[in-house]
Amino acid sequence: MAGPATPQLTFRAVVLAIVLAVVLSAANAYLGLFAGLTVATAIPAAVVSMGVLRLLGGGTILENNIVQTGASAGSSIAAGVIFTIPALVLMGYWPDFDYWWVLGIAGLGGLLGVLFSVPLRRTMIVEDPLPFPEGKAAAEVLKAGENPGPGLKILGLSAAIGGVVKLAAANGLRLIPDSWAVAGYFANNRIIGYLGTGLSPALLGVGYIVGLNVGIVVLSGAILSWHIAIPLYHAAFLDSDPALAASVAGASATDAAFAIWSAKIRFLGVGAMLVGGVWTLFSLRKSLVAGIRSGLAAARKGAAQGAAIAETDRDLPMKWMLVALVAFVVPLWLLYHAIVGFWVASLAMTLIMIVAGFLFVSVSGYLAGLVGSSNNPVSGITIATILFASVVLLVLLGADGQNQVGGAPLGAVAAIMIGAVVCCAAAVGGDNLQDLKTGYLVGATPWKQQLMLGIGAFSCALIMAPVLNLLQEAYGIGSKTLPAPQANLMASVAKGLFGGELPWTMIAIGGVIGAVVIAIDGWLKKTGKRFRVPVLAAAIGIYLPLELMVPIFLGGLLAHLVERFHQVSPDDHAALDRVHRPGVLFSAGLITGEALMGIGIALPIVIAQDAEVLALPVDLGAAGQWVGLAVLALVGWLLYRTGKRGEQAA
Repeated sequence: MAGPATPQLTFRAVVLAIVLAVVLSAANAYLGLFAGLTVATAIPAAVVSMGVLRLLGGGTILENNIVQTGASAGSSIAAGVIFTIPALVLMGYWPDFDYWWVLGIAGLGGLLGVLFSVPLRRTMIVEDPLPFPEGKAAAEVLKAGENPGPGLKILGLSAAIGGVVKLAAANGLRLIPDSWAVAGYFANNRIIGYLGTGLSPALLGVGYIVGLNVGIVVLSGAILSWHIAIPLYHAAFLDSDPALAASVAGASATDAAFAIWSAKIRFLGVGAMLVGGVWTLFSLRKSLVAGIRSGLAAARKGAAQGAAIAETDRDLPMKWMLVALVAFVVPLWLLYHAIVGFWVASLAMTLIMIVAGFLFVSVSGYLAGLVGSSNNPVSGITIATILFASVVLLVLLGADGQNQVGGAPLGAVAAIMIGAVVCCAAAVGGDNLQDLKTGYLVGATPWKQQLMLGIGAFSCALIMAPVLNLLQEAYGIGSKTLPAPQANLMASVAKGLFGGELPWTMIAIGGVIGAVVIAIDGWLKKTGKRFRVPVLAAAIGIYLPLELMVPIFLGGLLAHLVERFHQVSPDDHAALDRVHRPGVLFSAGLITGEALMGIGIALPIVIAQDAEVLALPVDLGAAGQWVGLAVLALVGWLLYRTGKRGEQAA
């Protein structure tokens, strides 16, 4: 463990952290809009840091820790932004992403996430420590950082593979499609099933990182939608829905299945996610209240001790945190007033945001401590915020809440704005505590990490609007290429509560499904089963296309096969971290390479104003699907082979 005098917040570490944060935030923004998931970036950032600083003459473990702390803000800010802010474009409130509005929402939300997490560090990490699995894994990578070369090679190779496959796909050279799919029929031309898989290496990498348990759950949710709900609706209820029946008349089975899913079945996932978000808060109520009280008490005690606190236990001064919090209230109040035009309502919105922000940063930190940042259900937390804010705004705005502003109900826009700031704060807060766990294990100074995360979060906020505008113009956010599932969900819920039309019956049935999943998960927990059924993961599976869930499941299956090859017990988390490290790095490279290539492809499309500007004059026809499957199988084999190498590649 490094001593307190070891250099930490050096100029080169800060610059490298900012560069990595910006790159990784852009990559995660693309991934989140594409697949509805983001992944933690601390471990690949740590490996890159060790390699780069070594080239610059060698870096200390605490310098590398600062770099991974700042760089990991890329995934958290991206998650907070893409889960919420695109809803304002999808609702028609914005024609595109206004730079200063996005910067204000993401920047203030990110900095509030840092502030709110400060009083929680002591109780969640020191006094009553939570596991923080990714924080522990990142600490192990930093401690074993004498030879980062093999890890950098894995990252570089897999990033190149992910980028090349993306370039060859439908938005680039168009040699292979984005997915492979078939559909089935029986008598009377009824849909009986839909089978398909995405051909994205990034989704394979996501599955490897989240593991087989989550992979099974999301795939099961998708099977419920595509193999049960869609055929059932088509057979029994389509005739009672003339508008939908007319839209699918004469369509292929695949097109009909997607039309039914889009109009009706995906709202089962909305109901399940609503119930899951509320249940998450309810189930953690006692632990969160105790944790908040303990954190505030520790902060007061620390302020009283002053200089007596050890350097490795020193947070940002609480008095300055409170000053900063008060300073943030004014711009938030003005921001909300610019939307609703009522001082009382905008003040209420600000207070809701502050209270909900602190509560949900606590929830996010607690969940990150239990299941890791990649599995942290921030979208469920945000839905609960939007629901609560909508109820309050219905009272405050009354009939004015349904007034159309830029094509969207005023109340819905206001609720999304509150949810966006809270979502950014919750995502950053959970990530901050994960990084502070790493710092605690390697002997870092907490206040320096907290400052670095604030710098990294604000740096990412600076580039979010240009990235979103580029993707919007090239692919269309909300399109099949970038479905933006969470943002679509937030927009649907907010508009539905302010006079919009939603299939409430489907949402109610989805809520019942969510309650059943929660009951099953509770039974599994009570009986001591290792397999769990997180309701928000099931809801995501129901809500997203089946073709996105299949490669995630396959990636999780590969991770499981690697565990069996090495004969590692699922309860030995330290051994699992070591065994999976090469596979995680390979997966992170696939994700980053594909996402960055997706952004890179968008540039010539936007410049030429031609979606086919890169397309080659070659049409493989149906054979392209099989070529794509073969490529995905090859990538999967390389991922498995890398995972089998285990510690030797770490």
